[in-house]
Amino acid sequence: MQIGTGPEQFLWAVGIEDTFVPQVASRTGRVLDEYELTQHYQLWREDLALAASLGIKTMRYGFPWHIVNPAPGVFDWTWPDQVLPHLIQELGVEPIVDFVHYGCPLWLEREFANPDYPKWVAEYIHAFVERYRGLTRLYTPLNEPLITIRFCGYTGYWPPYLRGWRGYVRILMAVAEGMSRSIEAIHSAQPDAVIVQAEASSSNACDDPSLADDLAFLRRRQFLPNDLVLGRVNDGHPLANWLLHHGAQPRTLEQLLARPQEIDIVGANFYPGMSCFKLERHNGAAVRRRYYGGPAELRHVLEAYHTHYQRPMMITEISTTGSVARRSHWMHDSLAVVRDVRQAGVPVVGYTWWPLFSLVTWQYRRGQKLVESYLAHMGLWDLQAPPEGSLRRAATPLVDQYTSAVARPRESIGDLPVVRLEG
Repeated sequence: MQIGTGPEQFLWAVGIEDTFVPQVASRTGRVLDEYELTQHYQLWREDLALAASLGIKTMRYGFPWHIVNPAPGVFDWTWPDQVLPHLIQELGVEPIVDFVHYGCPLWLEREFANPDYPKWVAEYIHAFVERYRGLTRLYTPLNEPLITIRFCGYTGYWPPYLRGWRGYVRILMAVAEGMSRSIEAIHSAQPDAVIVQAEASSSNACDDPSLADDLAFLRRRQFLPNDLVLGRVNDGHPLANWLLHHGAQPRTLEQLLARPQEIDIVGANFYPGMSCFKLERHNGAAVRRRYYGGPAELRHVLEAYHTHYQRPMMITEISTTGSVARRSHWMHDSLAVVRDVRQAGVPVVGYTWWPLFSLVTWQYRRGQKLVESYLAHMGLWDLQAPPEGSLRRAATPLVDQYTSAVARPRESIGDLPVVRLEG
């Protein structure tokens, strides 16, 4: 297959935050369903029209697994049957279908730690692709494996609430096997499908030479989920023994190695306030301190991903919190980085401003305040809560700024020759 990397083929995109954690938080009784909280279920036609008004032809868009697959082997296509034809045929926007955005359906006990998780997620994805393959071709099997692994397996923040490195590796191996089987399922239903894998990128730096090994571990670990899916983790991989030491099953490692999958476009999600870390020593231990980064850190991430994967890349999420002016500066600066690295030969083929409008922060699930207290303004439109209760989409100057960038791609992101991929 060919992926065009000239400015006219560039994948300009947006996305609507679609985190779904339907399991009830024990202390608050709350669930995290972004579409419900932002009223997208009611206003989806209006929201998709806003996206299309930007002049984009591509959009990352998720479907709630817990609603579409409400019981084992049972599928309710009501939602995608409405949304997909409207988005594609009426609005002319091609979705990058986002299958799993952190959560599992309620019937899947122990969620990602369920031994049958890889089977169930692959079954769901196969059924979806088989039904809609005439409409769609771009797919993300699972958004941000690293965040899923950390919150579900290491910090105990989300179900199944595992902690520590053994929990981390348990969820890592389940997620990797699920992604691998999902990609197989996609291609079995649609051989010409394009896999766009979105990962939470990070820029990790350190000024202390005594922490060189810790820094190397951090940098290698950020590639581990995709490395497993790509069949790169063999006995010689620098983290192979670490995986075994923390509970990875040799049989699963062997299966992933024996059945490598292809990722057509490697996606990097980057936020200057969340993706930049400095490694420091504190009380004798190596700790990561988050700091607000900028263009240099984004460039470092894109170059590191290109060096590691040697595949076309896409910025699958980018934005920043704060004022409209801050967001505007970051859009300008981040697009300048894209233009610079493309001129240097790094094949960035797409850019996604995420989200389209404000999102509800994940603290809502564990909090007790009204939903409007948890709004994070990161989008092109700001959500506002007028007295009548409906969340209003208020356009910001970023709408015109992004529309202008999309309309003038050669000026915005420059040129690059065609990149060939193995199909």
